[in-house]
Formats: sequence, structure tokens, C-alpha cells
Amino acid sequence: MRRLAVAAILSSAIAIAGGGVAARERNRPLAPNPSAFIAAEIAFARLAQEKGQWTAFRETAAPDAVMFVPQRVNARDWLRSKKDPAEAVKWQPHAVYISCDGNAGATTGAWQQGTAQGYFTTIWRRDPKKGKLAWVLDHGDALATPRAAPDFIASKQAKCGSRPGVAIDAGAEGADMAVGVSPDQTLNWTSGVGTDGSRRVTVRMWDGTAMQPVIDDQVAAPAAKP
Repeated sequence: MRRLAVAAILSSAIAIAGGGVAARERNRPLAPNPSAFIAAEIAFARLAQEKGQWTAFRETAAPDAVMFVPQRVNARDWLRSKKDPAEAVKWQPHAVYISCDGNAGATTGAWQQGTAQGYFTTIWRRDPKKGKLAWVLDHGDALATPRAAPDFIASKQAKCGSRPGVAIDAGAEGADMAVGVSPDQTLNWTSGVGTDGSRRVTVRMWDGTAMQPVIDDQVAAPAAKP
């Protein structure tokens, strides 16, 4: 009987310890993972083909996500009444840049729709506990010459360690400016729409010394109508 009692106590202790380990695993911060951002972008593009272009945008957007159409809009508000086009845009990521802590990332690449082609930049944010990714900024424009597809999707992670301040580009006077920052401040992005209709989205990454631009989308003001 005594052996049984000891065995029961040991079993309870093991169960408690196991539960503690499981709890620690659940609560442990997620490790930086560039592949997760690439997978999210690819899944986003696949969803557009399977369920419809604007349906895919709605289902993957964060509540505070913004788009440029060409002015800045809240994505969910703008997408609410949009019907999916007969032919959804196709796109492929070419590069990904993530913060040191892996809770924010930027993907950029090429898109095609019919005979049109262009580029895109998507900013992603994830829940540090659950790991769910949602996009918070989507930007892009058409190109006369398509971007060449790379042999491999490039990936780069910000340096860890020191915590830089947020670098904000003031942009053009009178522009609609906004800035986003990763929780650890090693990745930030600025976006602006000029009074003339021009746009600029810049993503910067901490290299251990300074915030270096890694993406710089610039769209010229539309030509004035005669």
C-alpha cells in the first residue's frame, strides 16, 4: 500500500511538472521565423485565387490595416462593399525583412493581372503569443517592365541587442504621413500621400548601428489632365 501511495504521489508530481512545462511552452515568445511571413504571403495569394481577390484581403487584414486606392483608407471599411473581380490579381514574394523579435515583417514582390504587372509591399504583424499573422499595410503600383523573379526568396532579420529610437521621415509638407514600428523598434515603416497625389512607403531595419532602408516604394504624382 505504501508503494502504491508513493507511486501516486510521484505520478501527481510528474503530471504537475509536465503541466508546468506545457504552460511554459505555450507562454514562451515565438522565435523569429522569416519563413512564416513568406508562407503567410503565399497563402494570401492562394486565397485570392481560391475565394476571390477582395475576399482574401478582407479575411487576412488586421482591424487597423490600411491600403492606398490611391489615397490612404482603412482597409476593412473600404473592402466591406467591394465585389471580387472576375480575375483575381496574382502575386509572388521576392524578399522578406523581419524585426529582431519576429513580431513584424515586410514582404515585397511582383504582381500580375491580365496584361498588367507591378510590384507590392505588405507589412505583417503577428500576435506574439498566438503567432497569428495579419497584414497592416498594403501598397503597390504598376510597372512598365516586370520585376525579375529571383532564384530564391531573400530573407533578412534585423540585428538584436540595442534598442534604437524610431526614425521618422517627415516627408513632403502637407502630406498624409503615418509611421509604424515593430514592438522591439528594430523595424519601422513610414507611409505618406502627398498633396499632389504622390505616394511613398519606406521600410527600415536596424543593422546594429542605424535604421537602414530596405524597401523604398515611390509613386510619382499623376499627370495633370489637359
